[in-house]
Parts: sequence; C-alpha cells; structure tokens
Amino acid sequence: MIEPLPFKPGRFHSAAASYEQGRTPYAPALIRRVAAVCGLRAHHRVLDLGCGTGALARGFAPLAGEVLAIDPEPAMLEAGREAAGEAANIRFLRGSSYDLGAAQGRFRLVVMGRSFHWMDRVDTLRRLDGMIEAGGAVALFHDHSPAVPENAWLERWREVRRRYEPPDADYRGPNWVRHEAVLLDSPFARLECFGVIERRDVTVEAMVARAFSMSSTSPARLGGQAEAMAAELRAVLAPLAAAGLKEVAMTGALVAWRNR
Repeated sequence: MIEPLPFKPGRFHSAAASYEQGRTPYAPALIRRVAAVCGLRAHHRVLDLGCGTGALARGFAPLAGEVLAIDPEPAMLEAGREAAGEAANIRFLRGSSYDLGAAQGRFRLVVMGRSFHWMDRVDTLRRLDGMIEAGGAVALFHDHSPAVPENAWLERWREVRRRYEPPDADYRGPNWVRHEAVLLDSPFARLECFGVIERRDVTVEAMVARAFSMSSTSPARLGGQAEAMAAELRAVLAPLAAAGLKEVAMTGALVAWRNR
C-alpha cells in the first residue's frame, strides 16, 4: 500500500514570494513537445494541478482553449494571477487533488509541476480517470541539474542548504515508491519521457530565492535562521558570480496515457 504524505495546505505559504524567481523554468520547447504528442488543440482544456505560481498554466495557455490552475495555497494563487497578467484563458482556483471531481469538467491534459509527490497519488489518478477525455493524458514535469563540469558550483549551494535543513526535510522515506510504479498500476499505464537540456545564466539572488522556494528551507521553516542561510549563500556564490554563473538544466516530462 502506498501511504500518501500528510496534507499540509500551508506548506508553501512563505515560499510563494521566492518561487517565481527561484525555480527552474520549464523549457518552452518541452511544453510545445508535450502539447504536440498529447494532441492538444485550441479548443481543449488543460488542468494545472498543484499549479504553484502557474508556470505551466502560462506555458500551455497559448496552446489551449482554457487552463484551470488549482493550488491549495492562496499566496501561490495570488502570485500566479499577478504573473499571468492579461492571459484571459487562465482561471485560478483554490483547491487540491482531494477536491477533484465532476465540478471541474473534462480535460484533454492534466499537468503537474513538481507537485505529484505531495498528493495521495493513487487517489488522484483514480479521480483524474473520470475527468480526462479519451486520448487525453497526465504529464508530470520535473527538473534537475546534470552532473556536468559546468554545474560543479551547485554542490556548494547544496552544502549550505543541507546545513540549514531540518532533520525531517526529506519526504521520501525508505519505502518511497517512484511515480513510474504508481502510474504503471493506474489507468494511465502507457508512459513516455521527454526532456530538454539548456545552458542558462543564473544570478546569486535567484539561487537564494531557489533555496527559500523549497518547503524544507522556506523562511517559515527556518525561522530565525533564514537570513543566516541567505547571507552564507551570498558569501559562497558571490566570488563565483564574478565570472558569470551558468547552469545546465534539464527540464523533463513523464507523460502517461491510458493503454490503447
């Protein structure tokens, strides 16, 4: 049995202010690729579940008729509305995977960016099976920094974060089940992976924001240690930034359809 993580709606409240600046953006080419393989058209609807500040909602909005962006954190939704600006076909709604049902309607594509692990994954996929139209899909987006020489400086950033993380920071216990295994036992058991690798310029302040955007090192989680971590990150990264900080980032998507 797969045990879901405890549902904590306020987990990212203090991280919301740093999320947009700090998190690695998904490559536009990746979003276009997922839209193409899922047959997304201008009349289709997309659900961005656990939308955060709506990066995926904004990415898919020009390719769909409507995007519904759902998140349990009001601060994230507020930041998402601000970032979406005049995008008329994005609708933000407070809620979680536990609120999914017929009231939200039908979708061609459901996307999740770094959010699926916080949900009751089995229950979420069961609910989505009744909401995704025939031929539609679920797409789980993620990112990581490959272990290439150009990314060597990131280990110094990680070392600082690790020193400030609480002992219970890792949500994945010894019995953690990977998303692929959960999907293979769900109605959405036909899987394909897509990814884009890019070299990007980053700044010291963006890396400080990235640390604060993580639930384990958010300002609320660190309390009085938050400014100490920020100061240490700046001290470690500033000399490196003098020559220009670059990151090689891979953004990817695990796309799952129903079996033919």
